[in-house]
Amino acid sequence: MAKPGPYDGGMEWLEASTENCPVQRTLDVVGEKWTLLILRDAVNGVRRFDDFHRHIGLSEAVLSDRLRKLTSAGILKTVPYQEPGSRSRNEYRLTRKGWDLWPVLMALSQWGETYALGPEGPVLDVRHTDCDAPVRVVVECSAEHSALTPGEVTAQLGPGARLRS
Repeated sequence: MAKPGPYDGGMEWLEASTENCPVQRTLDVVGEKWTLLILRDAVNGVRRFDDFHRHIGLSEAVLSDRLRKLTSAGILKTVPYQEPGSRSRNEYRLTRKGWDLWPVLMALSQWGETYALGPEGPVLDVRHTDCDAPVRVVVECSAEHSALTPGEVTAQLGPGARLRS
């Protein structure tokens, strides 16, 4: 039997509209496979259209569309560059808003290493520079109680909640 989560109990979650849900709104911006792979590559230093195209393997049209959406959302910014003898082009760099998605990518990677890892092992070994320990994502409260489990938190409807119509 599944352990109760933070939404079990006194909260009327099923009666609340999810229209204003931050998970849903985030997925509207970054919840597509190619978008997350572009962000993964951007975090790992890929900046140029041709490099994204070659590394991820998606069509130029889809790549252009996703880069345009990420730029419009303020997650990526364009920075001009010019190779000698070539026309000016744009690099795509993460903004602060883009870098704030890094923990999300790390959490997806952590989950994948636990439940979807191939026999070869992980592609990246991410470690803390100062102590060389593996990096992991944890949930903590603002009082710095770290590594909370779903059974240790309580959720209630917030000020943005509305009843479903």
